[in-house]
Amino acid sequence: MARDERETLLEVHLALPDEQFHSLKFLLEGQIPAGLLLPASRPELCRILLQRFPGNSLRVTAGILRQLGRLDLIQRFQLPLEEQIPEETPREPSGDTPKARGDPTSGCCPGAIPAPPVNPRRLTDKDLMQIAQKLGKEWQEVGILHLGLERSRLEQIQEENPGNPVLWNFEMLREWRRRERQEATVSRLRSCLEQARLDPGILDFLQSLQED
Repeated sequence: MARDERETLLEVHLALPDEQFHSLKFLLEGQIPAGLLLPASRPELCRILLQRFPGNSLRVTAGILRQLGRLDLIQRFQLPLEEQIPEETPREPSGDTPKARGDPTSGCCPGAIPAPPVNPRRLTDKDLMQIAQKLGKEWQEVGILHLGLERSRLEQIQEENPGNPVLWNFEMLREWRRRERQEATVSRLRSCLEQARLDPGILDFLQSLQED
């Protein structure tokens, strides 16, 4: 295993503030078990990445840094970065992309009428993290009343991420996205949150994504 790879990886992790380092670990959760990630220090995470992705750990890390908006670190350490691959959209057995559901009561939020599909793109982890940073103390109210999530799941998220409200919000939004699958779009989330008591900046942010 190349020494340069290990040293570069550690320098990248040391350059991250604590909050972004924790966010990096959570964004790796789909590829590495949470039981290994949560307690890992910076050197330990380097070891885990080198074991799990031999010869490819820097590329994996660069992909997470891009989601965190840390392009400066990618450039500073000259990390390899693949072209962004669009998130896969599940297809019907016929091979066609499924059409949006016509039933306004299906899916995300009780009582909400989905907005017209102004922007059909799905929300990325970076989008969800930016929204999570703006959500306030009423996150469980938002999750239960407006995203249709179970209280027990929200309490589990809180227990798994002690003392970190931003990650509570982020994991809640990821849970909604996992459930909605191909319909976890910008316009659908905005429709779910329109009646919630939120920082107006959240709806403004979603509106800006719709207009991109």
